[in-house]
Amino acid sequence: MRILCADDEPLMLQMLEMTVREVRPDDDIAAFDEPAALLEDAKAGGCDIAFLDIHMSGMTGVELAKKLKDVNPKMNIIFVTGFSEYTGDAMQLHASGYIMKPVTREAVERELSDLRFPIVPKDNALLRIQCFGNFDAFTPDGKPVHFERSRSKEIFAYLVHRHGSSCTIKEIAAALFEDEPYDRKQQAHMQVLISAMMKSLKAVNAEKTIVKSYNALAVDVSTLDCDYYRFSELDPGAVNSYNCEYMSQYYWADFMLD
Repeated sequence: MRILCADDEPLMLQMLEMTVREVRPDDDIAAFDEPAALLEDAKAGGCDIAFLDIHMSGMTGVELAKKLKDVNPKMNIIFVTGFSEYTGDAMQLHASGYIMKPVTREAVERELSDLRFPIVPKDNALLRIQCFGNFDAFTPDGKPVHFERSRSKEIFAYLVHRHGSSCTIKEIAAALFEDEPYDRKQQAHMQVLISAMMKSLKAVNAEKTIVKSYNALAVDVSTLDCDYYRFSELDPGAVNSYNCEYMSQYYWADFMLD
């Protein structure tokens, strides 16, 4: 789990970071005294939970939270402040929680045990997959998987969408390129895209998420911790996190889950 903390007061930030580390000593935790620096780190490395002081100069915690929600709509935001009048603004952002200063271990434990978007990673998962909202793939420590080609990422998304079903290369091409003919040129292009996808997965030691057969591909669902799969199993956290958006960047995924 990756947890980020922000407060522009050095002493308060030190106390916040220390308390969070006491509660979650095995997690990846980073602290920032500049909101913009935390935002850039979240974009680059991912984030599951953000503890944000609301009253910061330059960019308030509420403003930072809005930008973080653009990065990951299901990020758990926990506001930390001594100004109770900001509670309404925080709640309008559907924050996970709210802690009044001074921060205590009990308050941090309480909020982490009752997250708006519960995080229960599978121990054997090679990747954590986000389907609700925009599609994205993350390593177990929360870092986004970098796909050099956007179409390669889309192929992986389509395979995740098919939930382990074997898909022929022609079928995948039809989903991505609609009515374009499946001729030799497109076949060669698909092989380039698949090769690039495998290269990106191998770079994060996740090539085993793909099962290859003759002229067909599938994902090994046992290697993925996926919100869509959890939703289909009626996992309470996944059901609560579904916001009526599913792989929003792909037209072939334009449907509502029942």
